[in-house]
Amino acid sequence: MGQLALGFGSRGWGDALPRRATHLRALRISATRACAAGAVAVLLAGCIMKQDLPDLALDIPVAYQKDATPQRQDAPPTLDWWRGFRSAELTQLMEEAQRVNLDIAAATARLLQADAMTRTAGAALLPTLDANASATRSKSSSGYLNNGTVAARGTINTYSTSLSASYEIDLWGKNRDALLAAEESANASRYDRDTVALTAMASVANAYFQVLAAQDRIATAERNITSAKRIYDAIKARVDAGTGSDLDLAQQESLLANQRAAVPPLRQTLTQNLNILATLVARPPERVHIRGGSLGRVSAPRVTPGLPSELLIQRPDIRRQEAQLASATANVGSARAQFFPSIQLTGQGGYQSAALSALFMPQSAFFNLAAGLTQPIFDAGRIQANFDLTKAQQDELLQTYRKTVISAFSDVNTALDAIRQTAQRLRLQRVVVASSRRAFKLSEDQLRAGTADIITVLNTQQTLFQAEDTLLQAQLAWLQSYVSLFQALGGGWEPRVEQRTVTTMREPGNAL
Repeated sequence: MGQLALGFGSRGWGDALPRRATHLRALRISATRACAAGAVAVLLAGCIMKQDLPDLALDIPVAYQKDATPQRQDAPPTLDWWRGFRSAELTQLMEEAQRVNLDIAAATARLLQADAMTRTAGAALLPTLDANASATRSKSSSGYLNNGTVAARGTINTYSTSLSASYEIDLWGKNRDALLAAEESANASRYDRDTVALTAMASVANAYFQVLAAQDRIATAERNITSAKRIYDAIKARVDAGTGSDLDLAQQESLLANQRAAVPPLRQTLTQNLNILATLVARPPERVHIRGGSLGRVSAPRVTPGLPSELLIQRPDIRRQEAQLASATANVGSARAQFFPSIQLTGQGGYQSAALSALFMPQSAFFNLAAGLTQPIFDAGRIQANFDLTKAQQDELLQTYRKTVISAFSDVNTALDAIRQTAQRLRLQRVVVASSRRAFKLSEDQLRAGTADIITVLNTQQTLFQAEDTLLQAQLAWLQSYVSLFQALGGGWEPRVEQRTVTTMREPGNAL
């Protein structure tokens, strides 16, 4: 893996921060609006000219520390990264989880809620228009109308229809910043959904590997039981022939019983992980049938995550924190705009007539227009407190964003080191198993020849049985370390597309 031994190229992390800053820089606009209108300067105690966008202040390394696969340059992980394990059953489970996983479906519903809230926030930028129509009937017994004019006795009908409009001039960007905050919150929900999906996919892979490991360990335990039973029969034959002792037989019997007692916990582990898989694919356990197989048939994927600066772009949790910070920054601009006056325009126009036939005649038309300016003078510190609150919330999200980025480096380095260490452990454990198997075979041959010490036979059995079980656990840890690396890298990668509409994110029948 390049510079990071994962083949991370020559471009450093410094290139990622300008792209991040570009995404947030648009939020600086509200800082320049504060003194835009000199006409109301006398109403204001002064202009607040602070930069909304905080300094990220991140110490970005040029490359990773660990070198897991030196001198190898491959493509970054794809969206269907699990295919690298070359397991058709795993791929089928992953695709099913994408469609029906309930956690992903719930996260998608939250995304659609955020999209609806965005549309609500955007409505403030447009004028409101209401239509009104009314008809009244009155009867006068005095022969006079309400205005004192003489009229004939009888019933009087009055008809009217009108349109009324209201619009707030967003001179200081309060409503625009509120819309931007809502849009960034919707983006955060989208990345929340991506994080949930990545976690679900990693859980499916880990649970499936746990199933394979449990199946392998059960098969190995049953083979060991057969071997222990074979040694027991050989010792019993010696006891029957008078060349062995009951103590030797009892020791072997104890070893055989221990091997048999190890099987039920392994079967329980298998059942638990089958149930986990059933939950992940939203099916009752009775409806889930895992053929499984062996960990030995699973391939290790080739991993080269690409340039290190791309980690800042690809991880959904970092994108989420970025969007949350952008939303908080927009809220700061909206809160600042509350210090300035608001200008409201209203208008109404229509027709009113005492006769329905004359309702839309020119002489029946009426209209009125009004403009009002509201300047906060004394509000007991409410606006200032709200501004201070949004600034503090922005600072909290800034610190969380920084921590998320730093954690991303730690996660990747931990996963890379795990791949290297588990691979070395697996290689060494295979040597242990091969040596243990050879020692056990020699001791069994000597037992049958009548030259073996029973203690040696017992020790070689225990060493082999434990070594084989440890080997399977090492294989499981090795494969799971790749899953951890994919998760640390943000899963499968695709070119980042900004300004995606959240309403297009959901496909029928697909939780993703």
